[in-house]
Amino acid sequence: MDRAAPAVHHPITLDDVRGAHKMLSGVARVTPMEGSRYLTGLIGSPVHLKCENLQRTGSFKVRGAYVRIAGLTQEERSAGVVAASAGNHAQGVALAASLLGVRSTVFMPVGAPLPKIAATRDYGAEVRMHGQVVDETLRAAKAYAEETGAVFIHPFDHPDIIAGQGTVGLEILEQCPEVRTIVVGIGGGGFAAGVALAVKALRPDVKVIGVQAAGAAAYPPSLAAGRPVALDAVATMADGIMVGRPGDIPFKIIRELVDEVRTVSEDALSSALLLCLERAKMVVEPAGASPVAALLSDPDSFEGPVVAVLSGGNVDPLLMQRILRHGMAAAGRYLSLRLRVTDRPGALATLLAVLSEADANVLDVSHVRTDPRLGLTEAEVELHLETKGPEHCEAVEAALLGAGYVVI
Repeated sequence: MDRAAPAVHHPITLDDVRGAHKMLSGVARVTPMEGSRYLTGLIGSPVHLKCENLQRTGSFKVRGAYVRIAGLTQEERSAGVVAASAGNHAQGVALAASLLGVRSTVFMPVGAPLPKIAATRDYGAEVRMHGQVVDETLRAAKAYAEETGAVFIHPFDHPDIIAGQGTVGLEILEQCPEVRTIVVGIGGGGFAAGVALAVKALRPDVKVIGVQAAGAAAYPPSLAAGRPVALDAVATMADGIMVGRPGDIPFKIIRELVDEVRTVSEDALSSALLLCLERAKMVVEPAGASPVAALLSDPDSFEGPVVAVLSGGNVDPLLMQRILRHGMAAAGRYLSLRLRVTDRPGALATLLAVLSEADANVLDVSHVRTDPRLGLTEAEVELHLETKGPEHCEAVEAALLGAGYVVI
């Protein structure tokens, strides 16, 4: 990152973040900090998880939403508020508005996960379905604001939102004063900007590293260009950070204060989500697992102690199921292979006995006997196995080869 850039005067100060922290007392939870033995062993120094997935509404978003709505005038409150979101921001705005007695309308894209729609309604918002993607939903929400006078609550590009999210940084410094590196996910940038602003004002020696999904990484080209640059397309399982253009206000703060922005693959995201579930017993959405994905991707490059922020835990159960399968495959926990067997009674049972002896769990088996590629006395078997990891996969293949099977 270009550290030669001139210092920027930000519209948010440490006093603003402290004021937001006081305002959120009794509203937002001071979420716990949990140690991770596995990540500590991997990194070689202490790693702590800041569990914003356990925040009210399941993410940090209620912090900024509450501060933003609380700052409205009485006249503005009487007109209500409107937001556009596929999930976390929707729920944050709905709860914050309800707590402050303000009417809220939330536009969500058609096809948004049903649990997120239901939760947003339960927090008190009127939900309107519009558009196939969030950009279309965003335009509909802004049009509604112009027509009705309702105040549009932006998910990340507003000083009050950034100040509210920055309260996480204050909590991290209080809970882990020895921290040397803080790792946060980045979408539009409001969360990372707030955390960096608070942390750097009090502890300029602490590194702040942002993480983006490789399929929605707008910050690296924007930082290189010196201005926010919109991506032509975005695609990632991490919908919480799937933003095609940095926010104007967050970008200026991140450019000056965030030490580095890294990208992580879809495989790393799914592996991180699986690790959080298995090792930390934490339900985390892909965006919330992005800091852990960065630790897994390059464990030797972090100075500890490290705090990785699990920013959210709102994940649709059906998506979770798919991601866990993907994560297990990325971690070498699945093995798919084809092999030839003699087409005779008991051949399949003999093969399955070899797999049982190798302690491989058969998930699916397909037995093909009529194919022009096969000899008269041959059959082909396609297997999908659950294993214990890459070494076990190698042991299973060795057992099959040792039993005389030809793996294709």
